[in-house]
Amino acid sequence: MTAKDSINDLIDRMGDMIIGQREVIERLVIGLLANGNLLVEGLPGLAKTRAIKAMAKNLDSEFSRIQFTPDLLPSDVTGTEVYYQGDEGGSFRFEPGPIFANIVLADEINRAPAKVQAALLEAMEERQVTVAGTKHKMPPLFIVMATQNPIEQEGTYPLPEAQMDRFLMHVMITYPPIEDEVEVIRLVRSEEIAAQATKPETADPAQTQPRSAIAQESVFAARAEIGQIHVSDAMERYMADLVYATRTPAELSEDLARWIEIGASPRASLALDKCGRAHAWLNGRDYVDPQDVRAIAHDVFRHRIALSYEAQGDGRTANDVIDEILRLVALP
Repeated sequence: MTAKDSINDLIDRMGDMIIGQREVIERLVIGLLANGNLLVEGLPGLAKTRAIKAMAKNLDSEFSRIQFTPDLLPSDVTGTEVYYQGDEGGSFRFEPGPIFANIVLADEINRAPAKVQAALLEAMEERQVTVAGTKHKMPPLFIVMATQNPIEQEGTYPLPEAQMDRFLMHVMITYPPIEDEVEVIRLVRSEEIAAQATKPETADPAQTQPRSAIAQESVFAARAEIGQIHVSDAMERYMADLVYATRTPAELSEDLARWIEIGASPRASLALDKCGRAHAWLNGRDYVDPQDVRAIAHDVFRHRIALSYEAQGDGRTANDVIDEILRLVALP
């Protein structure tokens, strides 16, 4: 089985567990293939956590979930030095925290204060954690997927801009259409029935064998192939033009100049390149074209553009501003 077949199998398995969120599943897989961290946002009950757990369940990986709460401490995330007393004397030993896993779910990340959120920064950016002056490397396959709700802002702490910029993409989950909602009801009902049928006293061993998980080597092989995707000079300039447009909006239109307070950082250019190549690979192309960049532009820019008060007063969202940028920036 090729790397492409394995990744398509992963997408199909996740699709069996998540109804009507095909685009979200694709974004999660792009984040995995692009070796980046994701911020997943949506209203309660829209399967944010379920989608991430579906990926971890079907991938041969160690999964860790950190439930962020106001009383969480940085050491609860990274781990700490623990003193052990032995026959030959005492010594300090590092006890790894839940951040040391392949897929880390930072659930409701905005419910913990900034000092705890900052504990993720080094791991997300440098793939290591420093405790008591000693660096501890993360595993080769490492990705942080954080969730947050856009409502219930009481008792929450907005993510610092520095941390927001470290997320490769900001993925939004919306309500499913009514047809998919019916399928969700049926899926959960069937899962509950299956869970009852697989209790020890009623389980049939022939029917309870789980499918083998997809090997991590398939992800690494896919990343190697994505690294060979061709990006033309014109496409590189197009990606740079899009990012530059967020910094000098007055050159495009008066409306954009009023709406954008702060533009995107160079990390946005790198994210467009990484995600654009992953999107092209998933769609069976060995080159990046404008539709790959435009497909992921909203997820890359959404959390990197600071809107002005005037834009908020006009009822403009980040998506509206990104739509206008894509409309005004010339295609290659």
